[in-house]
Amino acid sequence: MKIVAVTSCPTGIAHSEMAAEALETAARQRGHEIHVEVQGAAGAPPLDSSLIAEAQAVIFAVDAEVRDRGRFSHLPSVEVRTREAIDRAGEVVDRAVAAATAAPAVTPAAALVRAEPAATAGRAERIRRWLMTGVSYMIPFVVGGGILIAFAFVIGGAVEVTEFSVIQDGQVQFAGDVDAPFWTWFGAVLLTIGGLAFSMLVPILAGFIAYAMADRPGIAPGLVGGLVAREIGAGFLGGLVAGLLAGLVVQQMKKIPVKGTLQRMLPILVYPIFGTAIVGLVMLLVVGEPVAAASRALTDWLESLSGTNEILLGIIIGGMMAFDMGGPVNKVAYAFGILSLDSGNFQIMAAVMAAGITPPLGMALASVLRPKLYTEEEREAGEAAWVMGISFITEGAIPFAAADPLRVIPSLMVGSAVTGALSLAFNATLQAPHGGIWVIGLIGNALPYLVAIAIGTVVTALMVNVLKSLRRTPAQQAPAGVTVDA
Repeated sequence: MKIVAVTSCPTGIAHSEMAAEALETAARQRGHEIHVEVQGAAGAPPLDSSLIAEAQAVIFAVDAEVRDRGRFSHLPSVEVRTREAIDRAGEVVDRAVAAATAAPAVTPAAALVRAEPAATAGRAERIRRWLMTGVSYMIPFVVGGGILIAFAFVIGGAVEVTEFSVIQDGQVQFAGDVDAPFWTWFGAVLLTIGGLAFSMLVPILAGFIAYAMADRPGIAPGLVGGLVAREIGAGFLGGLVAGLLAGLVVQQMKKIPVKGTLQRMLPILVYPIFGTAIVGLVMLLVVGEPVAAASRALTDWLESLSGTNEILLGIIIGGMMAFDMGGPVNKVAYAFGILSLDSGNFQIMAAVMAAGITPPLGMALASVLRPKLYTEEEREAGEAAWVMGISFITEGAIPFAAADPLRVIPSLMVGSAVTGALSLAFNATLQAPHGGIWVIGLIGNALPYLVAIAIGTVVTALMVNVLKSLRRTPAQQAPAGVTVDA
């Protein structure tokens, strides 16, 4: 059969690529032809329309909304999360074949085959995808703005660069000593640029949550709602509320029956004018202040953490980062780190990144210490996991977790929990929201921070190897020369 597929994850770095590779391998093994469109961080080269026209089924392996989904409306479809496509690609391909065989000419609505229980594919699942879509568009602003701010402090000095107002009357100039050193001036410029990028986090988050819900008409109301949330101090939480509100408002407006010229004018005039006005008024007069109060309370709580409570927080954050390795739980912990970064708490972001670095490094080390416990494919994945780990791509541990989740995932969580707790105990700080070891110059208390990562890596490797040694896998029990699919 001829199958097409779309993969999409919030960051567009690892899950989408790994799901695509798994589907391609599984389809080839079954004798099918498959073409995959990866809607990743670098943009999605769209599938040729002729491939879509010739296809007999489509697979959506997605954690965020699919762009231009209407192209596939004539095809029977299977929809799963990226993680399921990675873990059980063969089953997903078989479902697509079954859908095409059973109903090759039915309408898209009737052809949709959900590979998940109905409870998780309903409203809660749609909300999760809307939120993850907003996060996926926000992350480039987080990374670009955050790292520029951190570099500004490193090259110009945290105190010095903040003493200047770089932009005045549209011109780049000093507000203070015009004889300041060049690097101080350059740091101040980078701080201004990074600060402007970072200031867009909440509006972009809100705008693209609304976009996921209501398509392009939701962007303007969502962005404006996010700007209102930022101005009144509602922060990250306000952005979530504004995005959902804007999407809901535009969704309801789209249901109003109109015809003729007025229908053509809706996207140009009605949706942006009335949508923006309604969302702005509700954010300013109704929900904005309560959300802002909640955001301030959360910030105060973060600032009050110390001692035992701080260590407990590190354990929780670490466990969440390793639990699903780039999935929704991991993203909640990462968003918590961004929220802390935005409020001026740099320790939590350091703990988040350290805990996300540990899982791939731990599995890479484990495969080196006891290679006989791992298949050839896992040992090859371990070689790649070294680079993915130090680059803060937690998804590098997924091949190991997919093959043996009951022993690997608890080991990853314990190692990351140890790392997160130690990072906070060592008072390590990080002003850049991404980058892994490559931003080591931006880390406060860098040596203890690296020690925390090393300890967590060793804990993960030792624990997973001990657990694997307690019960030999089928591959290990096979006689010499016999291959067993474990």
